[in-house]
Amino acid sequence: MPAAAAPIISSVQKLVLYETRARYFLVGSNHAETKYRVLKIDRTEPKDLVIIDDRHVYTQQEVRELLGRLDLGNRTKMGQKGSSGLFRAVSAFGVVGFVRFLEGYYIVLITKRRKMADIGGHAIYKIEDTNMIYIPNDSVRITHPDEARYLRIFQNVDLSSNFYFSYSYDLSHSLQYNLTVLRMPLEMLKSETTQTRQESFDIFEDEGLITQGGSGVFGICSEPYMKYVWNGELLDIIKNTVHRDWLLYIIHGFCGQSKLLIYGRPVYVTLIARRSSKFAGTRFLKRGANCEGDVANEVETEQILCDASVMSFTAGSYSSYVQVRGSVPLYWSQDISTMMPKPPITLDQADPFAHVAALHFDQMLQRFGSPIIILNLVKEREKRKHERILSEELVAAVTYLNQFLPPEHTIIYIPWDMAKYTKSKLCNVLDRLNVIAESVVKKTGFFVNRPDSYCSILRPDEKWNELGGCVISTGRLQTGVLRTNCVDCLDRTNTAQFMVGKCALAYQLYSLGLIDKPNLQFDTDAVRLFEELYEDHGDTLSLQYGGSQLVHRVKTYRKIAPWTQHSKDIMQTLSRYYSNAFSDADRQDSINLFLGVFHPTEGKPHLWELPTDFYLHHKNTMRLLPTRRSYTYWWTPEVIKHLPLPYDEVICAANLKKLIVKKFHKYEEEIDIHNEFFRPYELSSFDDTFCLAMTSSARDFMPKTFGIDPSPFTVRKPDETGKSVLGNKSNREEAVLQRKTAASAPPPPSEEAVSSSSEDDSGTDREEEGSVSQRSTPVKMTDTGDSAKVTENVVQPMKEVYGINLSDGLSEEDLSIYLRFVQLGQSQHKQDKSSQQFCSRCPDGVIKLTPISAFSQDNIYEVQPPQVDRKSTEIFQAHIQASQGIMQPLGKEDTSMYREYIRNRYL
Repeated sequence: MPAAAAPIISSVQKLVLYETRARYFLVGSNHAETKYRVLKIDRTEPKDLVIIDDRHVYTQQEVRELLGRLDLGNRTKMGQKGSSGLFRAVSAFGVVGFVRFLEGYYIVLITKRRKMADIGGHAIYKIEDTNMIYIPNDSVRITHPDEARYLRIFQNVDLSSNFYFSYSYDLSHSLQYNLTVLRMPLEMLKSETTQTRQESFDIFEDEGLITQGGSGVFGICSEPYMKYVWNGELLDIIKNTVHRDWLLYIIHGFCGQSKLLIYGRPVYVTLIARRSSKFAGTRFLKRGANCEGDVANEVETEQILCDASVMSFTAGSYSSYVQVRGSVPLYWSQDISTMMPKPPITLDQADPFAHVAALHFDQMLQRFGSPIIILNLVKEREKRKHERILSEELVAAVTYLNQFLPPEHTIIYIPWDMAKYTKSKLCNVLDRLNVIAESVVKKTGFFVNRPDSYCSILRPDEKWNELGGCVISTGRLQTGVLRTNCVDCLDRTNTAQFMVGKCALAYQLYSLGLIDKPNLQFDTDAVRLFEELYEDHGDTLSLQYGGSQLVHRVKTYRKIAPWTQHSKDIMQTLSRYYSNAFSDADRQDSINLFLGVFHPTEGKPHLWELPTDFYLHHKNTMRLLPTRRSYTYWWTPEVIKHLPLPYDEVICAANLKKLIVKKFHKYEEEIDIHNEFFRPYELSSFDDTFCLAMTSSARDFMPKTFGIDPSPFTVRKPDETGKSVLGNKSNREEAVLQRKTAASAPPPPSEEAVSSSSEDDSGTDREEEGSVSQRSTPVKMTDTGDSAKVTENVVQPMKEVYGINLSDGLSEEDLSIYLRFVQLGQSQHKQDKSSQQFCSRCPDGVIKLTPISAFSQDNIYEVQPPQVDRKSTEIFQAHIQASQGIMQPLGKEDTSMYREYIRNRYL
């Protein structure tokens, strides 16, 4: 039987920074505070960073003794009381990294966090607040006049706005990659374990695993995909110095999760967007691609579906689908000095052999496999050439690259002028997008970690048999990816991705056995929930890149948006124009400094003195690249061998080097996700539980009227949804819009911003509590002129509401059933005289029951306390004393057993 594998949980989740005049001591512990690690940071070096990690795991008692000795040794006078030599500076939840400008180093700590999602028991947190602390002591500090300005620019990157991390789940990789790594063969895991054994100091480790009957579990930790890591440069200086648990990698983008209730069965729908840290920037300042094939505004969006009733990665049901957006991979830009709403598009460099596009698609083949499908939404017919310039160049590049690829792995190019179809009154944009989405999902397939259900084998669907991807014994793999782009990759792209995601969601639900056909209709609770997630996702990404929320939404293309939406669209357009014209340059400088694209150096021009950052992002302008790729064999040889599978997920020597594998005991805290998720050692409140507070289809979307079908796949009228029934429509939309933008805006300095994500939902509920109860009152709010309709909705016939008319008399059969029910209830109570008299008067048809319990206090209201014998009490007291360090003397049997063990092992 193969040993199980599990992700390694970081043992540094709570941090406390202690300060002395010469040192900083960073003490980190796991959540249960049973294991501790200590970092020593030197404060006497003015410009160098000196960090010492002894890599020793301390107990709580050892850490207290260590801090006590440090406090005693750093007092000004030995033995002095009342003054401390060790100060507690700050508490934190993780280290973002270390940064230096022109003076000494700073340490950036996460001081507030908020849980945003849960995948298989692995929590995903959003950074709510950070603290930046200067390390060198004031006595050795060498001041520089421009230090404060660099500090201000660095802090313009708001870390409390859409930065996410996890202690146990690798957010830089897809769910398919993370679960594929956990399914590695046993032989591979054993070979990798020997390479990481130097971290273990327990000489009895293997012995303990063998004596427990082989109950060891392989813990796996993979290297992050650095393209989507935003603090890689900040952690690079300590990467090879400290233990891996100190390295907390963060991503930038979006994370949202909602609960789909299917007749009480909870299914979590999660949307994660990873923004690339390569060639990152703002709208008009970052266009096209750089010399390494990294494109602007590149975001990988993954939708994850999981059955929340089973938490384990091995026993649970999980499915995911990945798609990508990104700028057109060419050398192009737009000149914003003209102050025009649509600056002209110019091609900066000629690239007849599609060199930059080849580098970009080679990266995609390595990460996603084949086929790569390009959905190009830019305009094709224009009076004056504008967007069409990009279409023509992209077609030429794809045509050139395809002639050298094997025919079965060629890049598929789908051009579609979405703006032209939108203006036409005869064409339905979403119908056409739905046709494209079906063909795309059939080619790429999707990931699911379980084989096809038996019902789909008995009653196979026609579309299911045509599905692509790779079918394996444990489920399905997604091979290939859809790459969507327009000019900005914002409005049109988000709607197209939503339609593809909606199509993939239907297949995911079908694969988990939750629907009978892989098809989802609009105006159902499930699609409304998914649409709100995608609009939130689009608003967040649009704010990050374009400076405003989405201008055109799904409702705009469905042509059902209210007339007030047009004025909001105009305001968003003006906001985007203002941001692009006046604030994007400062934001670009901040991103360049944060990501380490620019390093301040004494004697060289400052960041604000550079006329352009073109040379920072295009390395071939400063020096010649060492190797140049072939114009015909433009791909990596190892990648093409394993297609259609992505090379990153293939089990080979190069990929095994990226893994850290270690064998643990079965109940070791580093791999016990049950203990990490439920946390039995702390008091939990159901009201504050994240799974109860997240957006739910039954609570937030299902109508609150009686007699309706509770299925989230039932098509409902627009005025029957839970959101429109609960109050004024325009006010409700504004509240939802505020909740969407709350993730992107800096949080207010109140305690509510630190709490769980449910408070945004409850805040909108509190606004309307005075007028109508949202959760319990099934009354539709209408105008005063519609009083007849209100009466019709509120006063419903008693027969329709309850199924019977209470004014009519009960039949003899119903009365008999009721008396039996009363008799059953009384049988659970202590019998008194009055109840016995009542039972004696019962009709003959009623069954007479007597309690079988002879205890005086044993019923549904009170229970007789159990009696514990003396031996059990002594065992329990000995257990309590052992936890306090008071051990019981060994008996003769224990001593002989220990002697036998020593004799067999060492003699």
